[in-house]
Amino acid sequence: MKKTFAAFVAVATIAGSLAATPASAQRGLGAAVAGGIIGGAIVGGAIASQQPAYGGPVYVEEAPCRWVRERFWDGYGWRFRRTQVCD
Repeated sequence: MKKTFAAFVAVATIAGSLAATPASAQRGLGAAVAGGIIGGAIVGGAIASQQPAYGGPVYVEEAPCRWVRERFWDGYGWRFRRTQVCD
């Protein structure tokens, strides 16, 4: 939480300093782009370094399944097919 707060303070400081300067068509665009990249890197780094909210991956064992040869009537005669049976 401290890292996130520090990141937000840093972004707010950069954004405040960029907003205080007058805008013009020739200047200030490079500073705004650089401020956005720096702010995004700071906030992204703070978010990426946090622990996940859930407990993490959990191994769940699948039900044991097996293939079985099954005989069935198709209307003309007996046929066989393989089907998967899970217990």
